[in-house]
Amino acid sequence: MTGARPRLSAEDAVAIAVTSFGVSAHTARDLGSERDRTFLLSDRGGDPVAVLKVSNSAEDPAVLDMEAAAALHIAATDPRLRVALPWRPAPAAMAARPGDDPARLRARWRDGRVAHWVRLYDVLPGRSRVSAADLPDAALVAWGETTARLALALRGFAHPAAHRAMPWDVQNASAARTMLGDVRDPRARVAVARVLEVFEERVTPVWGRLRAQVAHTDLTVDNALTDEAGLVTGIIDFGDMSHTALVADLASVLDSLCGGREGAEMFRAARLVLDGYQRHIELEDLELEALGPAWAARSALTVAISSWRVARGLEEREFAERYNAACLRMLETMEAAGWDGVARQLGAAAAPRPDASLAARRATAFGPIADPLFYDEPVEVAEARGVWITDPAGRAYLDAYNNVPCVGHAHPRVNAAIARQSRRINTHTRYLHPAAIELAERLTATCPPELDTVLLVNSGSEANDLAWRMATAVTGRRGGLCTAFAYHGITEATAALSPEGWLDGRGPGHVETWEAPDAYRGRHLDATAFAAALARLRERGLEPAAAILDGVVTSDGIADLDPGYVRELVRLTRRAGGLWIADEVQSGHARTGETLWAFDRFGIVPDFVTLGKPMGNGHPVAAVITRRDIVAELKGRTTLFSTFGGNPVSAAAALAVLDVIADERVLDRVRRTGRALRAALTEVAAAHPEIGHVRGIGLACGVELVADPVTREPDGPRAGRVRDRMRHLGVLIGTTGRHGNVLKIRPPLALDDSHVPILAGALDAALSQTR
Repeated sequence: MTGARPRLSAEDAVAIAVTSFGVSAHTARDLGSERDRTFLLSDRGGDPVAVLKVSNSAEDPAVLDMEAAAALHIAATDPRLRVALPWRPAPAAMAARPGDDPARLRARWRDGRVAHWVRLYDVLPGRSRVSAADLPDAALVAWGETTARLALALRGFAHPAAHRAMPWDVQNASAARTMLGDVRDPRARVAVARVLEVFEERVTPVWGRLRAQVAHTDLTVDNALTDEAGLVTGIIDFGDMSHTALVADLASVLDSLCGGREGAEMFRAARLVLDGYQRHIELEDLELEALGPAWAARSALTVAISSWRVARGLEEREFAERYNAACLRMLETMEAAGWDGVARQLGAAAAPRPDASLAARRATAFGPIADPLFYDEPVEVAEARGVWITDPAGRAYLDAYNNVPCVGHAHPRVNAAIARQSRRINTHTRYLHPAAIELAERLTATCPPELDTVLLVNSGSEANDLAWRMATAVTGRRGGLCTAFAYHGITEATAALSPEGWLDGRGPGHVETWEAPDAYRGRHLDATAFAAALARLRERGLEPAAAILDGVVTSDGIADLDPGYVRELVRLTRRAGGLWIADEVQSGHARTGETLWAFDRFGIVPDFVTLGKPMGNGHPVAAVITRRDIVAELKGRTTLFSTFGGNPVSAAAALAVLDVIADERVLDRVRRTGRALRAALTEVAAAHPEIGHVRGIGLACGVELVADPVTREPDGPRAGRVRDRMRHLGVLIGTTGRHGNVLKIRPPLALDDSHVPILAGALDAALSQTR
């Protein structure tokens, strides 16, 4: 940085090209350089021939070899990314090729007693030093793409000389403190000092955790050529390469491209650049958080280094400080936004903070009939992993309630499948794509051979609605049957089959209900109640189109249903001319621990199997599995299509869930953990007579609370207090059943033996603390 630039004339440049590289030129034009000399050589007609670069005498030849090797590496890994390649010296006099020895791509030239290394480079098409403020939106996105492609091309490149302390590399920003005295403008000096403090506070501590590699670090409008549209046609200078974090590369690009843009427009331009970058390299959360201060540090370096060079007579003030005013405005814009605000502007997630206004805002925004919040003090969630949910204050809760994240919150296999497919394409099933087809094939492979057709939709409600629609269409009937407190969805058709939501106690005239078995009280253990419901339908002049059953009767209070009982219900339904819908939204995907689908353990073949919530581990995807002959009856009468149903991203999520269930042996884990959980709950019950019954199958467990163990009267208020107290003890459960007196324990299937004592201990304490 302090070495004097080489002293040579245009005539010297022409002579060097001939003597060292055997290339004849008529004229040489000085292109300017911070510490070297660079000339564009042209022939007699004015057409460019090559670019001659004469390096500062202080430059380490190993660094020059690294630059050449990097250019050759990029040419090999991404040939469409145009970089200037070095030429072989005379007598070869031709452009180098991958595999050439970089040390043989430079020649020696002496200015008296001072020796310099000289190199000859390709001339690339395009304009140099365009106005960044004039770049259109499409060009900003394309610059981001080029930056990412350049990083990817260098990902596998390594060189010992890259491990150096380059002043322009923001990881060394603190070194600029020694230059502050050379910044003439007091306002700029103070701004640079503040930015360096912010960088040291926010970025330096996490720098070692950022993705790092050999990077260009100086892809700016000075070091790239563009076409008329502003798109990069060539990258011409690798002189500032170093091994650094990827954000250092982006910091230099944003510093260059966003200069001259004011306020909100500056951040908008930056987001467009990042959009292009993330088409190839997705930025991690920590990188997005560090990017703002890194960008600011790069702008601060521009001011500090240029001022320092001017103060030492190494450059003319006008040229050296040409970007300083724009950099100062960028720094002040970022400071005005606040550093957390800058991170949000660039796409970083907001730092989790408790927000006391959320409940009131929710009530206003969602209206009065939205399902109420859980617990006496609602839980505000920030993130989750496996079976743990964390609130904005950092407190972790054992999630023993949520069945939607079937294989665990934020499962990496599912997350990766969603992100990977989303980066490729997401569209509807009127185009051919293998994901939805493979999903359908894999689902039917898990079912009896009669169930050979799959219809993909987006939610359990849609799946049940579609099954009901097909059942009524093929039977020509309107009668429906469901358990007395069932829940099967929110559409008009499925709400009619969901007595849990009949808050006024009035159900639709075409639906009859039957009481689910109550093993605790010895009630409704056979099909008598179901037969009576069929009879009541007939009395109203209705024949059954279908009966629907959740295999663990979750909303009715959870039960381990006897297979013979279910088989009898199916027999009676079919004898009456109706079809059977197995609602596997809550009981499927290995919930019982015995089979993938609850209907399998009953030894039945349903007419429809409906899937929902757990199918995509929280990603919206659902399905109806049925028989081809049923679907064939609808041909010519209707078509079945869902815009998002079976889209490639949703299908990728659902396929990943099936893979995880198989690879992690989820059935075995659920069976083992379920037994351990019920044993622990039974032990707690022995010390608390208010627990009347512990029941369930797999990881669907119910703990029924009663006011009197003799009369077995349900105690819903106590169950609510226990649920709320467990929330304060760090364990999340729900309540279910008509009287709300059954503690509903239905965790993600990632729950294992290690979590059982936590759950049982919280229940024991909550019971003791709510007497």
